[in-house]
Parts: sequence; C-alpha cells; structure tokens
Amino acid sequence: MAYQFKLAEKLLILNERGQGVLIRMNHIKKVCTDSKRRPSYFTEKSMESSVKYINRKFPNIDIRGGSQHLSSVQKQKSVVLEGLHSYYESFIDVMEFRDHVYELLNTIDACQCYFDIAVNFDLTKNYLDLIVTYASVIYMLSRIDDKKAIVGMYNCAFEFCNGNSDPSFPRLGQMFIEYDHPWKKLSEEFGPHTKSVTGALLSLRMVYPRRNLSADQWRSAQLLSLLASPAAMLSPTCCDTMACEYLSMEVMERWILIGFLLCHSSLNANADSQNLWKMALRNGLYLTVIRDEILNIHKLSEDFFDSLKGYSKRIPDIKECKEYVIINCGALRREKRNFLRNALKELTKVLEDEPALLGPKALFVFMALSFSRDEVLWLVRHAENIPKTKTPEDYADSQMAELLYYMEKLRTLLAQHRYVIQRYHLQYLSQYDALALNDTIQGMYVCPEEESVLMSSFVSTLSALSLKHLDAGEEFDLKPFRLDWLRLQVYTSAGKAALALKDYPDLAKVMNMAQFHTRMMDNMNELLCETADLSILCFHARVFEKLFSQSSEDVSMQRYLTAFPVICSHFSQCLHPICPEETEEIENQSLKLCVSFLEEISRQTCTVVLEICAEQCNLHEKLLPKYSAETISTARNKKLKKSLPKKGDVPKVKPGAESLRKDRAIVTNEKQCGQTQKHFPFEWLLHKTQLNFLKITFQIVAFCFSCLSMHITFIQCCLFSAFLSVLILSVLLTEKTLQMNQREWSKRIINSQMICIAGCENVLKRMTIIGVILSFRAMVQEALAEIMDRHCPFLTRPIKCLKDFIYPEGDIKVTLSVYEMASAAGLPCEIDPTLVSAIANMQTDNSSIEEEFKITCLLLVYIAVSLPTLCLDPNSFYRREHGGHQNNIHCLATAVNHLAAAMFTVQRKNIQTQLQEFLKVASSILLQLGQNVERMEIKNRDSVYLILHMIVEQSPFLSQDMLEMCFPYVLLRNAYREVHKTFIHTMG
Repeated sequence: MAYQFKLAEKLLILNERGQGVLIRMNHIKKVCTDSKRRPSYFTEKSMESSVKYINRKFPNIDIRGGSQHLSSVQKQKSVVLEGLHSYYESFIDVMEFRDHVYELLNTIDACQCYFDIAVNFDLTKNYLDLIVTYASVIYMLSRIDDKKAIVGMYNCAFEFCNGNSDPSFPRLGQMFIEYDHPWKKLSEEFGPHTKSVTGALLSLRMVYPRRNLSADQWRSAQLLSLLASPAAMLSPTCCDTMACEYLSMEVMERWILIGFLLCHSSLNANADSQNLWKMALRNGLYLTVIRDEILNIHKLSEDFFDSLKGYSKRIPDIKECKEYVIINCGALRREKRNFLRNALKELTKVLEDEPALLGPKALFVFMALSFSRDEVLWLVRHAENIPKTKTPEDYADSQMAELLYYMEKLRTLLAQHRYVIQRYHLQYLSQYDALALNDTIQGMYVCPEEESVLMSSFVSTLSALSLKHLDAGEEFDLKPFRLDWLRLQVYTSAGKAALALKDYPDLAKVMNMAQFHTRMMDNMNELLCETADLSILCFHARVFEKLFSQSSEDVSMQRYLTAFPVICSHFSQCLHPICPEETEEIENQSLKLCVSFLEEISRQTCTVVLEICAEQCNLHEKLLPKYSAETISTARNKKLKKSLPKKGDVPKVKPGAESLRKDRAIVTNEKQCGQTQKHFPFEWLLHKTQLNFLKITFQIVAFCFSCLSMHITFIQCCLFSAFLSVLILSVLLTEKTLQMNQREWSKRIINSQMICIAGCENVLKRMTIIGVILSFRAMVQEALAEIMDRHCPFLTRPIKCLKDFIYPEGDIKVTLSVYEMASAAGLPCEIDPTLVSAIANMQTDNSSIEEEFKITCLLLVYIAVSLPTLCLDPNSFYRREHGGHQNNIHCLATAVNHLAAAMFTVQRKNIQTQLQEFLKVASSILLQLGQNVERMEIKNRDSVYLILHMIVEQSPFLSQDMLEMCFPYVLLRNAYREVHKTFIHTMG
C-alpha cells in the first residue's frame, strides 16, 4: 500500500516548500510592521476608509453596497492588483501547503506508519519536521495583522477589474477566520493524528535525555576528547544511532513542546509523554519559530492549557518548570559553554596536528559543532529577552569569541582536508559497509520484491565506489542512495508491511551508518548547515554586536575576534528562493556587520602595533649614554666606599632586566601587547592599516628631512625601510591607492627638492635626499609588485607583457600611459611617469623648452664636476656589510637616472645621448683624482669611483661598454678590492 503513495518524496518536497512558505510569511509580517516598507495603500489618507471597511466586513465584502468606502480602491485598482499580487499569491501558497499536509498526514495515518528515531531516523525526522513547520506557518500567518486588509483589498480590485471575485478568495477568507486562534484550531486538527505524533515523540525518550546532560556529566564522560583513549584514537567512531548524535537539541525541543501542544491528550494519558515534556520545558524559556520570531513557550502553554478543560494539573507543572529555568538554566548553560570552549580547542589542536584523524573521527567534529551551535543560539535568543533573575550575568558571555573561533576552525579543517575525509569514507563504504549490508541481507528470512531490489542496489552502489574515481577528481552523487533508503524506511514502517524494519535493527544500524558515510562523500556542506549554521545571528544583530563588544573588552579574547566577521559570510545560507526579496536586505546586513567588526579589529591591531613600537622606543632610549651616568656614579661610589643608598630608595632597573623572568606568569609589556592580537585577516586590513601606517610614515619622513637633513646614517635608514617594507607587505595594496600614494610621493620630491641650486655641497646634498626618497619608493614598489604577483597574477602578468612591448623611442604618450599603469602595479619603469607629469606641470606658458634643456644639461655637468668633493666627507666610505655608503651618496645613482630620464622626456631629447655626455664628463673629472696622490681627496677616492659604476648599472640607457670607453675597468676592480679589503669579519 505504501509503495503507491510516494510518501518519501512528498515528505521531502513538503518540508522544503514549507520552509520557504514560513520564511515568506515572516517576511510579509516584517514588511507590514515596518512603517517604511509597509505597502502605501495602508498608509495613504485616501485609503484609510477603504481599509477600515474591508477589515470590518471581512470576508463578506460587498463592493456595490460599500462603493462609497471603496472608491479609492476602484480608482487605483490596477495599481493595487499589481502591488498586492505577490502577497496574495503567498497566502494562496499557505492554503495549498495546508491542503497537501492534510492529505499526507491522513495517508500516513491510513498506512499506520511506525516511527522510531533510532530505527527509521529519516522518516521520523521528516515527519516531525513537517508537523512543526506546518504549525509554525499557521502561527506566523496569524501574526500578520494586515492579512485581511491585503487579501480583501486585492479581491475588491480584482472584482472591479473582472466583474467577479477571485476564485481562491472564499477559501482564503475562511482560513483566516479559522486561524484567529491558531493553537486551538491546530490542536483540533491534530486530534486524529495523536497516536502517530505521540509515537514519534516518545521515540525521543532514549535520545533526548542522553543528550540533555550537564557540563559535569560531559566532563566526567570526557566527551569529544580524542586523547581520553589513545589506544582507540584510530578506531572509527560508530554507534547504533549515528545521526542522533549530532541532532540539534533545539530541534528536538521544538518537536517535543510544539508536538505536545498539538497532541496534548497524551500528556494526561501517558507518564512518559509528561516526563519528556517537562524535561524540555526545563531547558529554556524561548523557542525559535523562524529567524528572530520566538515563542515564550511557558506563557503560551499556560494560556493554552488554561483554556482547556481537564488540564488544570498541567498549569503547576509549567510554573514549576519556568521557575527552574529562571533559577538554574543560565548557570548550567554557562558551564556548558566553558566546557565546550576547552573541548573544541583540544579537538582543533589534535586535528590540526593529525588531519588524518578527520576520517575516523569525523562524527566527533559534527557533534562538537552541533553542541556548540545549540549553546550559542540558546544564549542569543535568551539574551534578547533576559528574564527577571538575580544573576543576569549568566546571559552575557565575554568569552564567546573563543567558542565561535574554534567552531570556524573546525569548519575550515573539514574544508581543507576534504580529500582525506572522502578517501577514508570511500574505502569504508566499499570495503566494510557494503559487506556488512550484504551479510545482513543474506540473514533476512523475508524480503519482498520491491525491498529486495532496493537493498540489492544499495550493495551494488557501495561496492562500485573506487579510489580511481576520487583520484580522477570525479564528483560523487549519492543522493539517490539516501532517497532510496528513505523510501525503504517508508515501505518497511507501514502497519502491514511484509518486511518490518523494527524487526531487523541490524539493517537499520548498518544503513544509518552507511548514510552518514555517504554524506561525508558528497553532502558535507549541507551537514555543516545542519550542525554549524549561525546565519540566524543576522536577525539578532543587537545581541551579536553586544557579544563582539564584550569579547573585545577581554584582552585574552581579542585574538579570536575574527570569528565574528567570518560568521557574517555565512548569512547567505538562510536565503530561500521563495523569498528573493530578502536577498539584498540580508547582504546589506551582512556587509554592515562585517565591516563594523573588521574596522574595530583593525583599530585594535593598529593600536597594539603602535604600543609595541612605543615599547621598543622606550627600551632603546634606556640604552642612551645619558642614562649611564647614574650607573657609573653608583659603581664609583661603591668603589670609594661612600654612603650606600637609603633603605627606602628603589634600586634602578638596568636595561635588559625585562628579559629575565623568575615566574612564567610575569609578562613584559611588549609580550602583553603581542598576545592581544594573533589572528586577523591580512586581506581586509589593507585599508585601515595601510592608511594608518602610511600616515605615520609621511610624518616620520617629513620630520627626518626637516630636522636631521643629511646626517641620517645608512644603518638607521636601512632599519627604518625594512620595518616599513614589512608593514607594506602585510597588506595588499590596490592600484588606485598606490597611484594616489605615488603621486603624493612624487609631488613631495618635485615641490620640496627641485629648488634653485646654489653651491656644490648643496647640490649633492639635495640630489642625495631625492635619491633616498626615490630609493625608498622603489623598495615599496618592489614589495607591492611581489604582493600583487602573489594575489593578482591574472592582473600583473598582462601588464608585464604589455610593458615589455613598449620602448621609450616610440610614441611617448603611449609609452607614458603604459608606464603609468605598470608603475601602479609596482613594476619598475625606464621612465618614471609620475615624475614626468610633475615636471611638465611645473612649466609655465612663458618657459622655453630649449632653455629648460640647457639648464638640465648644466645641472648634470654641475653634478659631474662636483663628485670629487664627496671624497672630503669621511662618511663617504663604502661599507660592504650595508651595501652602500655611510652618508647615502650611493642614492645619487638613483637620483641622476630618474631625474635625467624624466627631464629629457619632457624636453623631447634623447636620454641615452645626454647620459653618455654626463658619463664622459664625470669620468674625466674622477680620473683626475688619481693624479692627486698627496691631497685629501684620495682618502675615499675608491668609494666615490663606485658611484660611477652604480649609475651605469642602474640605468636602462647606459651599458658597461659605454663606461669602459671612458673609464678604465681596472680602476673599478681595484676600487672594489680596496673597499672590501677593509671589511672586518666578526664572529658571534
């Protein structure tokens, strides 16, 4: 009999459809209660009379007798039809859903189906889900205050347009009247189904109490611990009720409490029903209907039973359970969260170290996620409506970030090691489950044809699985296997079935285990939605933000704060195709929360880094010579046996004392700062971190240039540049941002440094400063190019290819356009487009290109003839260990090449020709140093020779052959040998 009704297919389809209809009803309720989104027909003054008339006369609305009241509707009939059509169709969906549920429940009763969550799990779960979903849809329908006005106004407009009422309106109107008191009407409807519903609920009496344990009981059982029994660590986790182990407690409580509201007669007739119902009532005050819509279950139950005869004894039970919840439940749940934090942390660390354990211990992961999700959602829905209690702190959790963080870590591990999990379970299915199932089938005495076909297909499907398919990258689809198992559950659970599943518990055990294993192959994402989905937090934004704020105030929790923006990325999982209007709203909410969380994390991260920098400065300052006077004085007094310090004087702490610890609990300021932030999203910290540090960088550079002039040592510059390069590398710079920064740098170079040249030393100092800034920018660009190539190779490689086809000798406008794009991506260019643009903008209408060209040539000649004066500076010595000169004159090579290329490009002159002339003059001048054997210029002569080589080496327009034509190579070789000879090797 059960074969022809397709109960399995109907259960799946109606559950999916019901969830969509429920979401749709929730959306309509929100729209109708929001003054900004409410349909305009209910807010316009002209429609006020029509709305009142429709609500008063509903459902018997006479458009002829009430024409004076409905004139506004008649005038806007087309607009009303179009605007209310989607709402009207949604209400029709509710009516059709109700009809199909009626039909299916009656069919199930006629088939006398047997329900047991431990045997036919999928059948029982889908059956109870359908009942709760149906009751929730009807409840949400009753919560829409404008439903009569919407349907009545639509029908009036329809009748004005078509001359007759909409065919569905009479039934819709009747349905609305019937469900004015939804729970009373629903309980009357479910009277005939009491036996089936009660049987399904009572099958939970073994599962629910086992799951509803305290934290102390979890701890004594070493729940979720892989280290509790090391010998069994590699053994697969198996039990008779695999799916029951990660079944949500919230779902079971919803089944029990709503189920017994609908089929309340069993509470008076069955002690087991009453005990199960009381246990669920003691677990919390609120139940989630959908999204942020909740039921105050104790108040609802008390009011409902108070209206029924013969249920007066249940009222004290409800009050007693409510009192128990208020006094004890908050503390019990807090202890559970504390236990789960440590359990998930241990589980995560073990699985990170040995990811192969994800195969045999996958069930542990889903149990951990399900338990944690239950506790998070319990806190959220109760924190939204905190009861009057002496301990309100039980409904706040400043350590929630850690629990959420490890939930996300477990999800990430499952995604990262998907292949490991699939490989393990594929072999388990084909080499164990298939054989065990085949042996079980062989031991069955009765097996009808339909059931025999299904079970044979199970064995063949599992046996056909091969590692070749997995290694070949094939996608597995085992949904038909699971659907057939649901079909078999229906066939073997009917009252007069030839093969009764309850008589073959081994078959149920093997199939339920195999079903879990198949979900590890192709359905892990859906299983994660069942056990770890926190998208409901999108609709509890106030509580979510409060939890974030509480966690951010706890220093030890700041390292886990990134869990909050990560959870925002899951909000899209709560979308449903039946309600597409929610998509934009949920996306906006997700982005809003995510950005606010990331901005706060970024702010805290910047603060921590700056505190570390400040601490480093403090430690460095303690090493300054001025602080040594007191130490020297103390040592001298001690040697001369002068009076010792008084008893109350605090001994001075010497530099380095912070590194000596007698107690592990003592933490230095720097360590304390470093421990506050360990985990944060590098990709997003792009904006805030970059802007903060670049702002500070500009301030430091400006201060150094204005105060320290050219007396910054190379070591200081090197350390400063390395520090900044690390900071820049930690974020991914965008093209637009970099273009802005490059232009800002270039304008600084041109506006502050290209001034009137006076005096030989002044020229070289200013050229060196320009070279330092250009070298710094080149270093930042190099870091940018590396990050861009790592994160955006699809963008950088075409730019590189395009740049390789461009030559300075071609069309200069095209060349500069390509170079500008390449420079924005961090690629070095033969001509700096930003410098060219800045120099070109400095020219006035009266300036002559030829005059500018003469001045540029004179500048290069002046620089060339001034090079010998560098030998007089003792800091002009080349230091091999630093790869440059102590006074940074090696940066002259960068300055000469960049400025010459930019200036001659603006003046439309050949860059190579002019640089060759500069090379000849500079070589001639430097060769004269060799003739002055007794003068002071020869002291650093070899170090200055190297500058000439650096200019040629860095220039794309000069070559070594050109250099050798005017400057002997042997002099360069001897110069390198001399500067390297003086380098002292040190050890230790």
